[in-house]
Amino acid sequence: MEMLQKISQIIALLFLVCYSYQMVYIPVVWWKKRKRVPHGEKKHSYAFLICARNEEAVIADLIRSIRKQDYPQTLLHIFVLADNCTDATVSVAEAAGAKVYERFNRKEIGKGYALNSLLNHLRKDYPEGFDGYFIFDADNILKEDYVSHMNDHLSAGERIVTSYRNSKNYGTNWISAGYGLWFLRESRYIQYARYLLNSSASVSGTGFLISREVMEKMQGWKYHTLTEDIEFSVDSMLQKEKIGMCMEAEFFDEQPTTFVQSYHQRLRWSKGYLQVFEKYGKQLLSEAMKGDYACYDMSMYIMPAFLLSFASVVCNLLLLLYRIAEGEALMAALMPLLATLANAYLLLWILGAISTLTEWNRIHASWQKKVKYVFTFPLFMFTYLPISVAALYAKAEWKPICHKVTMESMQKNWKEALK
Repeated sequence: MEMLQKISQIIALLFLVCYSYQMVYIPVVWWKKRKRVPHGEKKHSYAFLICARNEEAVIADLIRSIRKQDYPQTLLHIFVLADNCTDATVSVAEAAGAKVYERFNRKEIGKGYALNSLLNHLRKDYPEGFDGYFIFDADNILKEDYVSHMNDHLSAGERIVTSYRNSKNYGTNWISAGYGLWFLRESRYIQYARYLLNSSASVSGTGFLISREVMEKMQGWKYHTLTEDIEFSVDSMLQKEKIGMCMEAEFFDEQPTTFVQSYHQRLRWSKGYLQVFEKYGKQLLSEAMKGDYACYDMSMYIMPAFLLSFASVVCNLLLLLYRIAEGEALMAALMPLLATLANAYLLLWILGAISTLTEWNRIHASWQKKVKYVFTFPLFMFTYLPISVAALYAKAEWKPICHKVTMESMQKNWKEALK
């Protein structure tokens, strides 16, 4: 019993040492002077890279949102890679104004392979290249001033820039809200905090910009783990490329609404984190030991934190069984486990409440749902525990998620939320 208690204490100490620094990010965002990026006088040329698999329902909305930018349209070029599509994605994207390439490959599955194929086409057909390359998913929608704000950052010399990720369907249910609240928190209290501290942010799936110089240096997209975005971020940091963050550039992303979809997606993410840590973990920790804070931060970010939480729960369960076997009353034996779960719930509730309050006006849902989903946010995060454990053993692969939230339905839902 004493051994289990010591193990539980060690796990708690490790968690505190590894992740308590992220709590400092909150006051950093509140109190540190906001970075002012000067207005970029030069209007750069951009290529929008969109990889789509059976996205006929939503891809036209993304293309239209690009065409509505308050930026010279002659400098914006939209390219779609229709990846193993069996629907009308190609014709819909072309009709909306994109240049479309097709790819049929059932062996090399994943966004990384599709991106590499698209870049190969562009090197051949547009050898002059572009000043910057935006990467988006087909279900995204951009605010009208998105490119203008990102152009300021590129003009200021930032070579990789991520942006503010909001949700198209925050108010659908507790699952979509769990995703939405996590991404809002990540944008302001992780990515932006890093930026304010002159450290490196990271890219998260979609909504980021890569300069011509970085893209030419890469010579294609070589990142093919299950989380190619995190792999790109880690490799960039190891090459001393700092990733910037633009809070003013906002885009909207559709979130899963069923637990089955969510399970498969987060299983892939968890497995991908393990793949990236296995591939780059030694280098990251080595650079961290040399004083590179960004590498330390990213090491902690991709380490399986939830496995520490799971180990803590297991230790408390074993202690519970031991106490019951020793004749201790059930409620008394349950107290340590209940206290662990209550403390974890409270911490996640506080993080969710802070993010909800500060991002209140950017969350498109009724005030009742905003409040309600603060309480379900910890439960959403708790579901990562079994998923993270399953990632150690289960086979994970890239599976498409059906997107169906159009711009029209999104705006309709937002208007109803205001009533």
